Amino acid sequence: MRALFVLATSITLTWGALISGTILDKTTSKPIANAIIISQGKEYRSDCKGEYTVPSSPILGVRAVGYERKFYKSGGQMYLTPFNPKALYLSSFGATSSKIMGNAKHLIDTTEINALVIDMKMDRGQIAFKTSNPIANSIGAQDVILFKDIKKFVSDLHKEGIYVIARIVSFKDTPYVTAHPEMGVRTSDGSLFKDKEGLYWIDASRKEPRNYILSIAAEAAAAGFDEIQFDYVRFPDRKGVKFSVENTQAERVKAIAGFLEAAREKLLPYNVFISADIFGYVSWHNADIEIGQRVDALSPYVDYLSPMLYPSGFNAGIPGYPDPVKANYEIVKQSLDKALEKSGTSPLAYRPWLQAFRDYAFDRRIYGAKEIREQIAASEAFGSCGWILWNPRNVYSSEGLK
Repeated sequence: MRALFVLATSITLTWGALISGTILDKTTSKPIANAIIISQGKEYRSDCKGEYTVPSSPILGVRAVGYERKFYKSGGQMYLTPFNPKALYLSSFGATSSKIMGNAKHLIDTTEINALVIDMKMDRGQIAFKTSNPIANSIGAQDVILFKDIKKFVSDLHKEGIYVIARIVSFKDTPYVTAHPEMGVRTSDGSLFKDKEGLYWIDASRKEPRNYILSIAAEAAAAGFDEIQFDYVRFPDRKGVKFSVENTQAERVKAIAGFLEAAREKLLPYNVFISADIFGYVSWHNADIEIGQRVDALSPYVDYLSPMLYPSGFNAGIPGYPDPVKANYEIVKQSLDKALEKSGTSPLAYRPWLQAFRDYAFDRRIYGAKEIREQIAASEAFGSCGWILWNPRNVYSSEGLK
């Protein structure tokens, strides 16, 4: 009788156009609560027992923080495999360099590294793959196309077991603002704002440019990337700038949260993980530090928040640790703890950026095995869903890696 009951609970139950089942951890067979199910272009969640009932669909997309995403052709019991990405950042130029990509793959083969973050919409507004977006072609964002066949590129990495994240630089975009100056951030005298690199920024309070940015993200998702990561999803960290709305915390946060909400809706059909990069000090403040990023406001719209916890970037240190490059563990661990207090989510909803470049702000130390391992240890003690190493030159070694 017991065997019959167990068998019955594993069978897909269908009532008309509905389908039911349970989402389970593949390694433990325990239920996964709050897992996401994508059916007929809408998002649903499993309950505390891992159970779900959703409209029937030819393909069901399933994912949960801390797991790989999956696609199923039927309901019933669906299994997700635990997975924590441990990633390296590569620019588009690095990812298409045989030497740099060769080194990255060597580290994937010989260390704990299992993922890559790769620029698709770059810091200077260029889009690294051939896009069908007419705006990109008209504003010069396709002058350099580094990936001739982006779907094959992603597929080939998947065949090697690599988790692939597309980095989308959002509001720093010189080509777009040059072509559409009315959409740019302004200075107090009314001229277009330029940052220290001489680059223009899209005014994030304007809704018109969202479709452009998100269409590029959607093409990356369609190409097979496991995750879309939005960087520069903020206002410039500069005083005296003007937007299309009043420059207040409420308006800034509303704009950035609104963009990520729109991103989640746009990318929903692809069952792709969504992440956003945030300043490290955002973890320590209840306010938005004048850039529109507040942990509690952004976390509902992304699967992962990725605070940039480079000790060199903590110019004022943290309480009790005025010299951050001598407190690598504390910077990472305490910043993540502070962020979690504000979001009230799960440690698995975080994946921090860690420093793998030479210090530029304090004693100029090289970040080698000790410094890198201290940051990783802090991230893992916190319980984050992996971590990402950042070196803008794409120079990495096995130092500090298991």
